[in-house]
Amino acid sequence: MNFRQLEAFQAIMSTGSTTGAAERLGLSQSAVSRLLTQFEEDLGLRLFVREKGRLVPTAEAHALLQDAQGLVDSAQCFRRHSEQLRLGGFRRKLLKVAVPGTLALQLMPAVVENFMREQPGVVLEVLSGSYADAERAILSREADIGFVRLPTELPGLEVVPCLESEAVCIMPKGHALERLDTVAIENLEDLPLILLGRQRLMRHEIDMAFRQARFIPRICAEVHSVGIACSFVSRGLGVSIVNALLASYCRDMGFASRPFRPRIAYQVGLASLGKLEEAPLRHAFAQNLIEAMLASLRPEDCTRRI
Repeated sequence: MNFRQLEAFQAIMSTGSTTGAAERLGLSQSAVSRLLTQFEEDLGLRLFVREKGRLVPTAEAHALLQDAQGLVDSAQCFRRHSEQLRLGGFRRKLLKVAVPGTLALQLMPAVVENFMREQPGVVLEVLSGSYADAERAILSREADIGFVRLPTELPGLEVVPCLESEAVCIMPKGHALERLDTVAIENLEDLPLILLGRQRLMRHEIDMAFRQARFIPRICAEVHSVGIACSFVSRGLGVSIVNALLASYCRDMGFASRPFRPRIAYQVGLASLGKLEEAPLRHAFAQNLIEAMLASLRPEDCTRRI
């Protein structure tokens, strides 16, 4: 059994065919078929049967999938770590940071500029995505430090709470909702909504509030970052419900915001595998990031330090 066989097995299980696995791995279909045959021979197990020209996983294949995925992930983590060591070397310090896409675009350039001025020997790698992406990146060692929502979804992280925020409704300038002090669910009747994708925890909380109010939303678009939602709203495509903290970095796009009710609260923090204070470089970057965030916030952003 070797790593390429494991990769081929995992890719076939994911794509459902040797053709799909070949495209994913950059191999020929015949090469993937050979790897699968060798894998079955080495294990002494039948992993797939053919039914009407399709590969159907056996019970044994399903039983081994999680173990195979863990081995593939570990090998890929090892490969990434070695590449990062090559990039950073031993004389330069490499720091990998995971933040939401909106922060990466709107806030990080200034933070990175200031930090690299203070730490000229540092090589920075900035990853952007969801809070869940940041958690997975830290646990797989793709990131040293990440901006996450509390409580975290995955165990094994050391987290320093930083800020508390809440959901706001954002609308185009001059919209009728701008006349309200707060926006309640009933105020959204018949309005086109731009919501974060269903994979996000915030979306689940919004959907739960809608269900409890027996409200059927009129969704016109789903997006996967607060920055994109703010951009759509500023173009007059609809209104949205987003995290006030992240929306505050997009205010120059030209939209208005009001607190959303029922209140949906957020606590965010910085996570790593070890305690931040025990890693001076990570701790210094965390301080720079928090100070930059606080400096740019206004009272109406409904955000406080914790």
